[in-house]
Amino acid sequence: MFVIKKNISLKRYNTFGIDVSANYYAKSNTVEKVLYAINFASYNKVPIYVIGGGSNILLTKNFDGVIINPAIQGISLMEDMTNEVVLRVGAGVDWDSFVNYCVEKGLGGVENLSNIPGNVGAAPIQNIGAYGVEAKDTIVKVEGIQIDSRKTIEINNSECRFGYRDSIFKQELKNKVIVTYVWFKLSKTPTLQTNYGNLDEEVKKLGELTLKSVRQAVINIRTAKLPDPKIIGNAGSFFKNPVIEVDLFNKIKERYPNVSAFNISESFVKVPAGWLIEQCGWKGKRVGNCGVHEKQALVLVNYGEATGLEILNHAATIQESVFKEFAIKLEMEVNVL
Repeated sequence: MFVIKKNISLKRYNTFGIDVSANYYAKSNTVEKVLYAINFASYNKVPIYVIGGGSNILLTKNFDGVIINPAIQGISLMEDMTNEVVLRVGAGVDWDSFVNYCVEKGLGGVENLSNIPGNVGAAPIQNIGAYGVEAKDTIVKVEGIQIDSRKTIEINNSECRFGYRDSIFKQELKNKVIVTYVWFKLSKTPTLQTNYGNLDEEVKKLGELTLKSVRQAVINIRTAKLPDPKIIGNAGSFFKNPVIEVDLFNKIKERYPNVSAFNISESFVKVPAGWLIEQCGWKGKRVGNCGVHEKQALVLVNYGEATGLEILNHAATIQESVFKEFAIKLEMEVNVL
């Protein structure tokens, strides 16, 4: 029997470790159970909010509705071609477990996205990315359920309108679709990408260039500079790396010659948000129960007793500081409830 829990703390369901509650919590490991939870919310006339791995969310208040966790499991081989395969993966599959599965099978395309917390269902929503690779590079299509109509839909890659940490699921379809499955196309003969940051250097330390060495190198780098949510509450990168005009970048470079950027086009570059935050003196700084991580300024942390509002207010202070110094508006990567 499918049980929807009542009056449940969400502390263990978000990596920031924020202790707020929800009226109802529905861990739904089949499409049918997701539909049941949607109908339950409709019958009780309460809102729905989706939380999967809880790794990209900041909870600032209690939720008077139904939290749906689309915990659908399974990895299925849908197509097996000469050089590629297509896999259908449940939204509730742990993302890094999926990456490990691919690497162990000799399938390339997601190895640079190793050690990213969260579930597969969040990958297309956020268009997760790291070390020169994004989820959109391998996603074929996304299956989901429209909340209003209860219809099952399929949205192909181009219709997802992927952008930098963005997709149609954060725009027109925000809070309108629950992702149930994601289809990926992986390569049997991958071209390994290591020309990003210090990834190539880390791979060389491990010896031969292989899928496994790239994955391990990414894990080593991320482990060295990013805090473990099991030890200290955080949601990974809190802000997006801002894309700014070249003219503004050149003005910043006059004052800060060591600033770096990634070329987007002739007119725009992407600047590391962590560097901007560090220049404003926030790296490693604690304010009350929250602060900025000592090794990675892009990560805000909960030292144990912070509320979501405390962290949100601290983020706003950082945004104001960066804007005052650089005339750049930092955009939050995390979703706020």
